[in-house]
Amino acid sequence: MRLIDLIEKKARGGGHTIEELRYIADAAATGSAPDYQLASWLMAVRLRGMSVPETADLTLAMAESGDRLDFSSLPAPKIDKHSTGGVGDGVSLLLAPLAGAAGLAVPMMSGRGLGHTGGTLDKLESIPGLRVKLSAAEITSQMARLGVCLFGQTETLAPADRKLYALRDASATVASLPLIVSSILSKKLAEGLDALVLDVKAGSGAIFESSRQGLELAASLIRIAKRLRLKCAALVTAMDEPLGLAVGNAIEMRQTIEILNGREEPKDFIDCALSLGGWMSYLGGRTKTPAAGRALMAERLKSGAALDTFKKTVEAQGGDAAVLSSPDKLPLAPLTLDIVSPRSGFIARLDARGLGLAGVALGAGRNRQEDPVDHGAGIRLLRKVGASVKKGEPIARLHASTPGKLEEGARIVEKAVAVQTAKPRPRPLILRILR
Repeated sequence: MRLIDLIEKKARGGGHTIEELRYIADAAATGSAPDYQLASWLMAVRLRGMSVPETADLTLAMAESGDRLDFSSLPAPKIDKHSTGGVGDGVSLLLAPLAGAAGLAVPMMSGRGLGHTGGTLDKLESIPGLRVKLSAAEITSQMARLGVCLFGQTETLAPADRKLYALRDASATVASLPLIVSSILSKKLAEGLDALVLDVKAGSGAIFESSRQGLELAASLIRIAKRLRLKCAALVTAMDEPLGLAVGNAIEMRQTIEILNGREEPKDFIDCALSLGGWMSYLGGRTKTPAAGRALMAERLKSGAALDTFKKTVEAQGGDAAVLSSPDKLPLAPLTLDIVSPRSGFIARLDARGLGLAGVALGAGRNRQEDPVDHGAGIRLLRKVGASVKKGEPIARLHASTPGKLEEGARIVEKAVAVQTAKPRPRPLILRILR
């Protein structure tokens, strides 16, 4: 078997067998094929697509390209959540301890931010000392002790995905539906899950901006997950404005800590976490309905059980748990600038993509995987879409470490914000739920 022949086959619109897809996944995982051939195959897939059986076979081949975590000895149901990415979407920071406190085993594998979307690992690393690069043995040990672990993809978990994911970003093949689906689900299969809850974003700050495309992605994920016998539900949620009131790493971490300590805002952020947690509880068999699961999560939040679970998780991973009672210990970039309203009226737009790009400009994000991030940089939103505002009142507060970054971020934010005289019609957070 030769990769060049498989490239030609897909370029002509042919379908791959499971043996061929395992050959490709092995070539990606072991480095036995040159990047230019793998990139050529990715482009052929983007242009020609893949059938449902092909996509499922590719997902399985990628999951089997390396080690797989084994939590079969744990009595609790093993559940994870995955978001397709957005701005201000630090829900995993709150959801993992919530679900753990509700009796679920949560091996939450997350990624880093790239482009306008943030990354859970970068947000976690804003806590001094906290480690997210853990070995499979460390992950397994912590899961046995605590039932919760927050970690990044190891080199041996779905290594074919690690390679192909990096090449997709450099070969204009990111938007291929079969490649997105197989990338997401292969990592989750490698975790040894019993069930998975998906948060599929739709809006300006998402991979796909239209609700139709978001629904198509959600449906594809559900279809392939079912074919691979993984229990799954998908919530399609709005991402036209940032989720919550924070864009950045330590700034989002601070928001989560405040919620764990009893803060009841921002409503949209908390609502998203409780809704996803409700479905995690239901799929894991902890409650008979998602609504009962949501109520369980709300109780665990209010009682302080989620805060206690997060404290133990932070300590287990080497982090300074003092930040949970004193979030002021988290880094905050020293230079600030308020973006004020140019007129009186109502906030009509807080463009998620624009504010995400502003976060990158301020230093909170990266344009390349190897770029460093400033954990203390970012944006604190002071109002959400639909809120009334008077001329000259602040809408957002920017944080950066250099004047140049502050000025560049401000220029982008000003273009992303719009104020109008009429109050805009509210848009629901949860657009659709698929099973």
